[in-house]
Amino acid sequence: MRIGLGAPVSGAWATPDNLGRFAVRAEELGYDSLWTFQRLLVGAEHELPPVYRSVLDPMLALAYAAALTTRIRLGVAVVNMPFVSPVVLAKQATTLDVLSGGRLDLGLGNGWYEPEFAATGASSARRAARAVEYVRVLRTLWTDEVASFDGEFYTVPPSRMVPRPVQPGGPPILLGGAVPAALARAGRLGAGWLSVSATDLDRIAEPIAAVREAASGDPRIIVRGVVRVGERDGRLSGSFDEIRADAEWLAEQGVTELYYDLNWDQSIGNPDVATDAATERATEIIEGLAPTHT
Repeated sequence: MRIGLGAPVSGAWATPDNLGRFAVRAEELGYDSLWTFQRLLVGAEHELPPVYRSVLDPMLALAYAAALTTRIRLGVAVVNMPFVSPVVLAKQATTLDVLSGGRLDLGLGNGWYEPEFAATGASSARRAARAVEYVRVLRTLWTDEVASFDGEFYTVPPSRMVPRPVQPGGPPILLGGAVPAALARAGRLGAGWLSVSATDLDRIAEPIAAVREAASGDPRIIVRGVVRVGERDGRLSGSFDEIRADAEWLAEQGVTELYYDLNWDQSIGNPDVATDAATERATEIIEGLAPTHT
């Protein structure tokens, strides 16, 4: 199983210096991947968890990290499809794939936060059908000599989009979601599935089975690991040894990639804590959980 890391994109540790420094250090320590996530805004009348209150743009953050690294893969989990045109995202993803030398993994989701739908003018209706067309638009833009699409939701007149991505067929498309239909869609349409932060890891075998049942090949199963170093309280919590043991257990369940996302640690991804303290704690955890093959 591959081990990755959530990039410093949320809260106190999400500074320019830390984003670059932790990207470089993760590569040095042998982490396989670096991941970001999307949160556009928080409604003034809403109380969301601290991790969502101050978040860098996921694609720009990965571009910043790409300029400072050479090997580590760069993933976003996820860009919410309703909030951005597939043509715009196709160009952004292609550019990032070119600039990184073919290291991008593109995670896509359907969105869940109503203020973001309202602010972007997006519709929350028929998101599943829209997602199918969205993926088809990306693939024609990345692979066809003359791209063209005429669907219910999206239209692309006969066009050429160049340059092409470095990765043949474009960056791997990974789909998020938790309900049965979303799991089946991830297996059927994407290169794999991305778990959400609230996934019950003790029951991870169930969604994995659903994704694999719908897939024609061998899908990637990527888990966001919400790490809680200290007192033992469920999977991926406790001491470094206990967390590593949980990682091994997840591999046995069929997880192919796990990334430790410290943005969900309230002493790191909370914008109200001190940056120095958040950075110190993150450094200790990232060093302590570094992959054993380094």
